[in-house]
Amino acid sequence: MADSTARTVKDVNPHEFVKAYSAHLKRSGKMELPEWVDIVKTARFKELPPYDPDWYYTRAASMARKIYLRQGIGVGGFQKIYGGRQRNGSRPPHFCKSSGAISRNILQQLQKMGIIDVDPKGGRLITSQGRRDLDQVAGRVAVAP
Repeated sequence: MADSTARTVKDVNPHEFVKAYSAHLKRSGKMELPEWVDIVKTARFKELPPYDPDWYYTRAASMARKIYLRQGIGVGGFQKIYGGRQRNGSRPPHFCKSSGAISRNILQQLQKMGIIDVDPKGGRLITSQGRRDLDQVAGRVAVAP
């Protein structure tokens, strides 16, 4: 960083950061996509799989950002974060969790890449290399017009 104020993930727009970091993950080629990525629904309450073919990278970037901001989130926490409203026809809608397998798979991928690690107290925490990686992308997002 040339300027004295180093940009972190907290300083940049979340939407722009997730887009930039998902592109970074896709470019790096270290993340291997599971074979079911094009046919799976992201939650029980969804009717269709995601339209975006790169949704897996976007979700991984979003999850990495969430772990950066709040350490100790596990699979159950991500199920709640990405959950939503299940429509029950004429009956009232209720909250429903998202898929645990997708969250678990992404966490395992990020762990294999060295971005996150298992927290002894439960959940996951970001590694120093992961923090450096995310802050680097945040710095690029901050200088982009």
